[in-house]
Parts: sequence; C-alpha cells; structure tokens
Amino acid sequence: MHRLTRLALAAAVLGLAAAASAQTLRFASQGDPQTMDPHSQNESFTNSVNQQVYEYLVHRDKQLNFVPGLATSWEQVSALKWRFKLRQGVKFHDGSAFNADDVVYSIVRAQQPTSQIAVYANAVGTPKKIDDFTVEFDLPKVNPIFMEHIAPLFIMDKEWSEKNKATKPQDFKNKEEHYAAMNANGTGPFMLVKREPGIRTTWKRNPNYWKPIEGNVQEVVFTPIGNDATRSAALISGELDFILDPPPRDVAKLRNTAGVKVIDGPENRIVFIGMDQFRDELLYSNVKGKNPFKDQRVRQALYQAVDIETMKNKLMSGQSYPTGGNTPSPKAYYNDPKIEARLPFDLAKAKQLMTDAGYPNGFEVQLDCPNNRYIQDEEICVALAAMWEKIGVKIKVVAQPRVTYFPKLEKYDASMYMLGWGGAVTDAETTLTPVMRNLQPSGGVGSYNYGRSTNAKFDDLAAKSSVEADPAKRKELILAALTEWKEQVHTIPLHRQVIPWAARSNVSVVHRPDNYFVWEWVTIGK
Repeated sequence: MHRLTRLALAAAVLGLAAAASAQTLRFASQGDPQTMDPHSQNESFTNSVNQQVYEYLVHRDKQLNFVPGLATSWEQVSALKWRFKLRQGVKFHDGSAFNADDVVYSIVRAQQPTSQIAVYANAVGTPKKIDDFTVEFDLPKVNPIFMEHIAPLFIMDKEWSEKNKATKPQDFKNKEEHYAAMNANGTGPFMLVKREPGIRTTWKRNPNYWKPIEGNVQEVVFTPIGNDATRSAALISGELDFILDPPPRDVAKLRNTAGVKVIDGPENRIVFIGMDQFRDELLYSNVKGKNPFKDQRVRQALYQAVDIETMKNKLMSGQSYPTGGNTPSPKAYYNDPKIEARLPFDLAKAKQLMTDAGYPNGFEVQLDCPNNRYIQDEEICVALAAMWEKIGVKIKVVAQPRVTYFPKLEKYDASMYMLGWGGAVTDAETTLTPVMRNLQPSGGVGSYNYGRSTNAKFDDLAAKSSVEADPAKRKELILAALTEWKEQVHTIPLHRQVIPWAARSNVSVVHRPDNYFVWEWVTIGK
C-alpha cells in the first residue's frame, strides 16, 4: 500500500479513537456498504448494515428462527393467501407512524426492476391493505417457502420516499445519484447520522425504538479499511472495538494478543467460480470464434485442476470447508453425500479433458474478482490462476473493490468471475431461482446467473420445486436439479467460509451464521 494511503487510513482510525466513548462502537471491515437504499443491492454486508436502520415484518433471533418484527402475528389463510397483523405504535425515525400503507408500498417498491431483491418480493405475491394494521398477500401460485421470501423485505416509509423522490430503488449498476442511497428513515434500533462513502458512516441509537435494546451501544462509527495490516493494528492498539473480517493470516496472532479475542463461526455461504456460457465468443480471451466455456469438458477440467486442500491449508489457514455442493448450506440438499462430494483433484484427468475438448495447449482468459468482499478473495483468484496454468489455461486476474466489481457483474462484463452466495436461508429455493435458473428478463429469475448458463432440464426441475407443496416430491425435484447442475459443472464450487470475528476483550457480540453483526446485541464493558 502507498505510504500516503496508509497515513490517511491511520488518520481516519485515530479520528475514531479521539471521538470514542464507553458506549461508542468503532468497527471496521475491508469493504464499505454499497448503498443505504435497502432494496437496491442484495449484498450481505450491505443488508446487515441496513438491517440496523430498516426492519422486516419478521425478524430472526440469535439462532435464525423467525420471531415477530413489524408484524406481531401471521397465518396462512389458504394455499394462496397469507395474512399479517402489524405492530401498532411504531414510529419511523422522523416521527411518522408506521402502518399498512408502508408495507404495501415497500413490497411493490421492492418488486421493481432496479431492486436486487425483486426475486423475493415477487415471490410473495400481491400485498393488499385490509385495514391500517392488517395486510394480506395473494399469491399467483403455491410458494412452499413464503416465509423465507417475506423475511428479507425491508419496510420503508411511503411518505418519506415520495417526499424525497425515492419511490424506485437506486439503479446502482448505472451509478444513479439517489436520495435513499445517502439518507435513511427506518423503524430500526439505529438511525443513520452521516454517510460518507468509502470514508466513514455513523449512526446513533433510536431513543424511540418500540422494544428494549439488549446492548448498551449508543453510537456506531464504521470505517472501511482495506489494508489488512492496518485493520488488525487498529484493533490491537484499541483504536477499534471490532473488525468483521480479520485477515486469516492474522487470526493466530490475534488469538494470542492481550486485550483482543477472536469469535469463530461457520458462515452459511458458498464461494464459487462462474463462467460465461452465453456468448459465442468470450469478451476477455484469446479464443476467437467460439466460447470454450460452453463445453462441459473444459468446465470440468478447470474444476479438477483445483487443489482445494492446499488452498484450505495454506491460503485459508484452515478457515474453510471445501465442498462439491453449490448451495450455502448442505441442508439445501438434505445433506446428501453424493452432492456434497467434490470431483477429485486430478491434473492428468484435467489435461485429458482439455485435449478432448480441443484445447491441448490451453487458452488465455480473464478472471474477475473482488478484493474486499470475501475472505482472501483476490488471493484465491491468484492461487487458482497458478493451478490452472498447469493445464495450459493462462489467467489474467483483475481484482476490484466491491463497489465497482458487482456493477460489472450485473452488466455481464466478465468471462470468469468469483461470487459468494449465502445468508440466513438454508433452503435450496433461494439459490436455485436467483443464482441458477435460466435468466428471465423480468421477475428476478436467474438475475444472479451472471454466467447466463442455459439448461432446460435443470430449469424445469427447479421451477417445479418452487411450487411443489408436497415435501417428499419437492425433495426429489431439488436433488434432481442440483445433481444436473453438478454434473454439467455450470459453476465451480470452492468452499464455505469460516468466519472469525475479532474484538476487544471488553466487547460482547453474538455471532450468527448469516454473518450479520447485530449492534443491538453488543455490549461494551469497561
């Protein structure tokens, strides 16, 4: 890192220290939230930050179970109708009252094309106000996991959005200037004070929150610190209270540092490599007139050239769970060992597959990666490049910050790419439909299938599983769909992350498998 950049980061962190008090939470991560608009980007860290300000109809507790949120109760009235009773007396941060109009408005807003959670919002059907504190959802078809789809939908203030011309989610990929991207008005336990993208964001405790807050944090100051050494050093020195993503190489040192503790937990997230299987000629390759990634043999060769155990032990310092599955949790495929098993690391087999496919000398291609989103993301891509060179595939690694990386993917401007997928949900549906299904122009189906693979057999099985109410039949469809995806190697699975958090010894936190750092559960001791 350039010396001036290091000095600027150090100055920012020292500024945090000067402003600190016993109940000010000063924390950092390698990347910044993408936007304050809660419907624009479906990215976990962004969602976890916005969750402190905006709320859902249903919350998740420390074990990820559903509990009442802005809704006090809910029931499935019929196969195609759900009814929610809303919490009365709730106020938005500007003092306006929460009611059914806000719920209906928020769901419709989240269904718009610039919303990355449209796939979930569309799945809950049409919201309808029954009275000020009752909302019903009419579904066009059976949804066996309706509650999983309603859970991630943030509720906004209809009047505030209309007043500030923020009725449509920010078009993030096209860099739209948007009021809701820099300002917020939720009902949650914390209120946005000031947003300075890439520099610092501050929040304060909501004094009028509708329920008691468990922790004692009164103010939150977040600073993105991309440099690993600077981030760790700031925690050790006491200038930070918490870092969300301590560098794997520093974890052992942090465990043995006085005044610091490491909190471990597996994350419900799969990290994988995708490939453009749509274009007849790749954007970033020396192969002209055809696309090698359309050949299953090439995709399988790349998979079997990955020495995943070396990656786990040397690069990830043991902080990963290699998998052959393509979903965040093995629960998605009912812990089926056949789907969990990886294809073996086999260079000889990989070279033969490349020869059979007509590429005995390999080819050149670009691999796009983030450098501040997943644990060791850029380093993983560099390691893969070295592994794939052994079968003749020469990789140009292009790593970028998440703020520029994800808009690039949304424009399908990549020939190979890294993506992580996860969160609170363990059911297969929320991976099958947005990440794997054939891309559809509307409705969010296949919206994260950045490789734009097309597989009619898989798509039919996945589509049927989305509306199958019988658990046994649905299981059969899901297993068949995931088996087809695995056999065709539409993506190359790597591992599930182990997420270590690091904090000062006087900071008590709750580590959830969705990697959401919930501030209302944080207590800072003396």
